[in-house]
Amino acid sequence: MFKRVNPWLWVLVAVLLSRLISMALFPLVDTTEPRYAEIARLMATTGDWITPWFSPGIPFWGKPPLSFWAQAAAIKAFGTSEFALRLPSWLCTLAMLWLTGCYARAVYGRQVERWSALILATMALTYISAGAVMTDPFLALGTTLSLVSFGMVVAGHQRYWRWLFFAGLAIGLLAKGPLALILTGTPITLWLLWPSWRGNWKQTLGAFPWVSGTLATLAISLPWYIAAELKTPGFLDYFIIGEHIKRFIDPGWAGDLYGSAHLRPKGMIWAFWLWASFPWGILAIGGVTYRLLRRNASAATLVPWRDPQGGLMLLAALTPMLFFSLASNILWTYVLPSMPFSAILIARGLCALHDSRPQLARRASIPLVLSVPLLTTAFALVMVAGNHKLKTEEALTKDYAMLKAPGDSALLYLDELPFSAQFYSNGTAAGVSMSELTKMREKQRYSRYFVAIPKDQKDDILAQLPASTVIEASNLRYLLVSIGNTAQTAVKNSTQPQKG
Repeated sequence: MFKRVNPWLWVLVAVLLSRLISMALFPLVDTTEPRYAEIARLMATTGDWITPWFSPGIPFWGKPPLSFWAQAAAIKAFGTSEFALRLPSWLCTLAMLWLTGCYARAVYGRQVERWSALILATMALTYISAGAVMTDPFLALGTTLSLVSFGMVVAGHQRYWRWLFFAGLAIGLLAKGPLALILTGTPITLWLLWPSWRGNWKQTLGAFPWVSGTLATLAISLPWYIAAELKTPGFLDYFIIGEHIKRFIDPGWAGDLYGSAHLRPKGMIWAFWLWASFPWGILAIGGVTYRLLRRNASAATLVPWRDPQGGLMLLAALTPMLFFSLASNILWTYVLPSMPFSAILIARGLCALHDSRPQLARRASIPLVLSVPLLTTAFALVMVAGNHKLKTEEALTKDYAMLKAPGDSALLYLDELPFSAQFYSNGTAAGVSMSELTKMREKQRYSRYFVAIPKDQKDDILAQLPASTVIEASNLRYLLVSIGNTAQTAVKNSTQPQKG
């Protein structure tokens, strides 16, 4: 039985399992993962499935809820853990791999199908996002489903694909909003405008149930938008106008309620694609450059726009970069919707190389397939072994839990509360200012006060704390100190603390 399984499938399974294992071992590192993880945890604990909450009392208007629904459901099923929260992204990646393989097989055959799946699974961004608490895999799943469905209908496979096109739009709208319509509609529109690609465009468009499909898309996605606005008025203005217009035309958008702008040079998205597609993007660019410099006639067979399906794939691969080229407030994860179609195009070129120079293709492909999984897994193991070197409060919250006794304070952070501390403390950690801490001590609210102080301010802060202060633990960013509640509550400004 096992002999009938092709080696490429074993390699693909090993790659996916390596990510499944590493994502269970690696803690949530500030800022993105624990921020979204805490939103999902609050959704699971409060039972509020309409409004994602940034923190108790503060709604999160930055993203629709699909990823939080999936992560909160995973918490309900498997408990609160890194594995549970990351599992939905891993399943999204599996679905994208299947869709990519189906499309590649229908258009170019089984060899391109296999390499498309392997290349996509081992691209840097795909591999990392497969085990991360993020919203991007859900958007990429939606756009991939819609664009693959369109391509399958063009290839003559109508059946359920003509309906799945609209399912993809609904997933995208509930994952990241109208951006899904842009990333899906742009390549299709440009493809239809190209006379040599579109063929009988009326027949192609006529294969889709536009009226019933659009109504189904709205029936799935629109009720949540209405419910979210009714429950927390102002959501639609912030999300539609702020997140989809102001964020891109204003690099330093001051209206961002949940973070800071990610200022990048315009056009940086293309460098992000090279980074995200590593190592395969470098191979593709090198191969195309080599062919062009040699002016090899056979290079014409590798040009994707020579056939309609290749043109559609090329447009689908380029659209995320084209759309974000003039934006400065961007992240490298924005190119994830490009990866499935980039993988097919690269696989097509690699298969052509294999046909002409099989030994070279085999020698090059093995290290390329293994590079990202091995490097990422090795990095995860090394960093887990030295947990104190990570930007996570997992260990410090555990230290606090072991030290805490009845009558002690919650874990207090001066001055800003990291998202990972909020998550790993199950929402009990709090951020306080020095004046608030002083008032607590003056009122003798607790027997002991456990305070995490920033290491880069430790000398100034420790000078303001009493001599009884004990350093209990530390990590990359903070010292955990305990302060006993003595009869003398005045803060001493010059005495250094005793070190424990």
